[in-house]
Amino acid sequence: MAAYDLSTDKLYGHVKAHKRRGEFLTFVRYVRSLHPMTQRIAIVMDNYGPHRSTKVDTRVGDWAAANNVELAYTPFYSSWLNRIEPQFTALRYFALNGTDHPSHQEQGSMIRRFILWRNHHTTDPKLRKVIRSASLIKRAKVA
Repeated sequence: MAAYDLSTDKLYGHVKAHKRRGEFLTFVRYVRSLHPMTQRIAIVMDNYGPHRSTKVDTRVGDWAAANNVELAYTPFYSSWLNRIEPQFTALRYFALNGTDHPSHQEQGSMIRRFILWRNHHTTDPKLRKVIRSASLIKRAKVA
C-alpha cells in the first residue's frame, strides 16, 4: 500500500501480506497521522475492492468522516488519473524490473529501500525523467 504526498513530494508505503479493508484502514490512519488533525486531507483512491467497499463496510468511511479526511475515487478504468501511478512506474523501474526475489520478505525490503532512496533523492534526474515519462502516457478512452 502506498501514498504520495503532493505537498512534500514524499512517497509512503507499507508492505503487507494482504490488502484487505483492515490493513487499508491501518494504512490510512498512518497517512492521517502525518498531518495535523486541523488540516483536511484528501485521499485519492482507485477502484480496488477494499477502497470501494465503504457502502458494505462503513469502517473506512466512518473513520474518514470523523478524522477530517475526504475520500476521492478515480473513475472506473481511469486509475492513471491518480498522481501516484507514475511513482509506481519508478518503483518498478528502479527496484523491481529484472529481479527475481527468492521471498516476499526480500522483495518487500527492496521496495522499502527504494522508498527511502526516492524520498532522499527527489531531484535525481533519472528519477524525474521516469516519473515525467510515466505522467505523459496517454490512455485510450474506454467506452
